[in-house]
Amino acid sequence: MLVKAMTKLQSQSTSNASSISQAAAVSALDGPQDFISERTKIFQERRDMVVGELNARPGLNCHLPEGTFYAFPSCAGIIGKKTPKGKALNTDEKFVLYLLEEQNLAVIQGDAYGVSPFFRISFATSMSELKEGCRRLRLACEALS
Repeated sequence: MLVKAMTKLQSQSTSNASSISQAAAVSALDGPQDFISERTKIFQERRDMVVGELNARPGLNCHLPEGTFYAFPSCAGIIGKKTPKGKALNTDEKFVLYLLEEQNLAVIQGDAYGVSPFFRISFATSMSELKEGCRRLRLACEALS
């Protein structure tokens, strides 16, 4: 009975947003909202550039995400290709490891989300960083045979 009471107390005191977080959320919702349209436009520009670059790469295909800061392209057309060192890219995990090792480009394999052969790439960074990342992705894809 004591353990049951302790469990009930613990679950109610640690599984909810803290009062400080709740007050911060109210302030954010009641505060100025004028920055949202500007930020939305910036993220749409980033998204459009990244998705355009992804779709320009043979072997990749990406739908336009509608409400997030990452793209989730298919790399099905890359599967089976070989790296310049002769390694076969037979999974999305091997493809993202190739991107990391050869171009220092960090993306996450779709298998981590239970969806292969896809990978996740974030566009929550500056446009210059995104252009550099897309350049590295292009070089990596062009080097495959």
